[in-house]
Amino acid sequence: MGYELVVDFLPWSRAVSEAKNDASQYAGYFPEYYSDAVADEFVFSDPMGSGPLGLVENKNNPVTWQTLEDLQPLVVGVVQDYVNTDEFDARVAQGKQKVQAVTSDATNIKKVAGNRVPVAIIDANVFAYLLKSDPSLKPFSEHVQMNEKILENKKLYICFKNNDFGKEIAQIFNEGLKKVDVQAIMKQYQ
Repeated sequence: MGYELVVDFLPWSRAVSEAKNDASQYAGYFPEYYSDAVADEFVFSDPMGSGPLGLVENKNNPVTWQTLEDLQPLVVGVVQDYVNTDEFDARVAQGKQKVQAVTSDATNIKKVAGNRVPVAIIDANVFAYLLKSDPSLKPFSEHVQMNEKILENKKLYICFKNNDFGKEIAQIFNEGLKKVDVQAIMKQYQ
């Protein structure tokens, strides 16, 4: 679309904060799952892919569950400020689900491998990528796996600043997105 994309990798909470700050150099952040709370503050792009959100578990202590109520006795690892599923996040807000928040998915993988939490929420694609690319996770990779049941197949978006510039860039991004085969690109990287 004629623009040069520059991506910086920041801790999640900082990325969101920088994208909110009108004085910062950032036009937005990604990837994000849709939520009404975030939509009040940002302009969402059209979906740019999807990911199966599920639970990483210790191979020696797999968890059997059918509904989120089945997870209530467990402490679930989450990443601070991540949107999960509407139902899960509502249960946390209502005090019906105990969680331990950390700053990264890699930290949660290590905690599950070490039996410090029984499960943690993670996108299965992120889980596979981290195990392949993060050398610090190599000692833990044989101890963890994705639970068979997923929470939800979540669409992925870019969140742009909720101002005239952000709205303009979102429109340009959405036009460009129509010109590519998102599913083919996702398959190439999976």
